[in-house]
Amino acid sequence: MSVQNLNTFDPFADEGDPLGGNADVGSQQNYIHVRIQQRNGRKTLTTLQGLPKEYDPKKLLKAFKKEFACNGTLVDDEESGQVIQLQGDQRNKISAFLVEEGIARATIKIHGF
Repeated sequence: MSVQNLNTFDPFADEGDPLGGNADVGSQQNYIHVRIQQRNGRKTLTTLQGLPKEYDPKKLLKAFKKEFACNGTLVDDEESGQVIQLQGDQRNKISAFLVEEGIARATIKIHGF
């Protein structure tokens, strides 16, 4: 007399690896992130990170500063690489500029309030 419910059964055994061996699960590397940071009072700072390698950040920063009439700087970050910082809330302008330059809108993530 054997008891059936004590046998081990794995319902997902035949599925294999659900992630397909992909090590970049949850990775944000393929997106361009445009964020806004609150400074003091009404002052804000817009940051842009995750640009593809074929775009020169210095030339892009110069074009942003001229187009948006704001000041900006290029900051080297250990985790995110080079980050472009612009004064003011420039999120929508940056997104429109990048789409106009040929970057797909689906790869641009806009964060903030």
